[in-house]
Amino acid sequence: MSDRAAIDRLLSDATAKGEIAGVVAVAGTASGEIYAGAAGRRDLSKPEPMTVDTVFWIASMTKAIVSAAAMQMVEQGKVGLDQDLGGILPDLANRPVLEGWDADGKPRLRPAKGAITLRHLLTHTAGLCYEIWNADIARYQQYAGIPSITTCEIKALTTPLVADPGTQWNYGINIDFAGKLVEKLSGQRLDAYLQDHMFAPLGMRDTGFKLRPDQRTRLAAMHARSPDDGKLTTIPFEMPQEPEFHMGGGGLYSTAGDYLTFCRMILNRGTLNGATVLRPETVALMGRNNMGDINVTKLVTVASTASYDAEFFPGMVKKWGLGFMISTEAVPSRRAANSLTWAGLGNTYFWIDPASDVAGVILTQSLPFADPAVLRLYDAFEAEVYRAAGERKAA
Repeated sequence: MSDRAAIDRLLSDATAKGEIAGVVAVAGTASGEIYAGAAGRRDLSKPEPMTVDTVFWIASMTKAIVSAAAMQMVEQGKVGLDQDLGGILPDLANRPVLEGWDADGKPRLRPAKGAITLRHLLTHTAGLCYEIWNADIARYQQYAGIPSITTCEIKALTTPLVADPGTQWNYGINIDFAGKLVEKLSGQRLDAYLQDHMFAPLGMRDTGFKLRPDQRTRLAAMHARSPDDGKLTTIPFEMPQEPEFHMGGGGLYSTAGDYLTFCRMILNRGTLNGATVLRPETVALMGRNNMGDINVTKLVTVASTASYDAEFFPGMVKKWGLGFMISTEAVPSRRAANSLTWAGLGNTYFWIDPASDVAGVILTQSLPFADPAVLRLYDAFEAEVYRAAGERKAA
């Protein structure tokens, strides 16, 4: 990239102002990396600088990887996208719908109309929902003594549906069940399966559910933004290292470089560095609307310490493919129409733009999600990547 200094300045300015503790940003094309940079500190309570090989909890950026693993099961003929999964995963059979609460404060539950399919799980249309953006699920968890999904306890997977399968987009624990499906069909624990069939073939050496000792020395701390003065402070946080189940919806740790490798595999239609992990037609299907007339909607928080309200590209129709949100229109001076994207709770973000052959990853580590300061930097980083890419093509 001809003008990497401009992006370096963006990152250093954001961290120098104290808006962001530390950040790593990378971008690439199908043929290779075009930018990698870091600024700020891994941990505001310590002096060590942020570096491009810093390890982050990538949270829901795990979902695209596990969705790709589930599509490997489809390719092998082990499951159909529209097959009733109740026979394979009994926990998904006869899961009731929560309709509200009676006068005594007890949940009103009814049978669901229709079965849950893999297409429902991968598009977040199964009716499963996170408590962060749904007050009824938060109340039900308290009522039934169900822990948060980040505990990685099996009981966290026992919440009811909030809608009938295939009728609404509700962002939730869908991909945790996709991970369970991969385990059942492959006969391997999810960590081992991903290592054998995704990470090792692609050379993603720093991605996994469990932190190695050498990764702990490169780990970014989690920070929380005060609602009072907006300042960031370091807080204790770690995903369970000996979990009851591997959280397919958000349990992975990774680096920006590793995640860009995954994004570049998608740009390359399933193959990278001589390793093929998906067929081209599978990648094409994953990048198309798989939810019909249903749209992705705004995430309205009911847990302000975990997330701000979150909506990418307000006013634009958004769809979901098999693993990614799809922005259906071009963003001026930035990504093209039908680009793929998503994010992680700790303010980690990525996009994949097949039409322009560009992908980018930007990682920070703070709560609440959808932090305005991080989103401003994300937008500016993306615009600068496209500006520099345009100059490169013109040269």
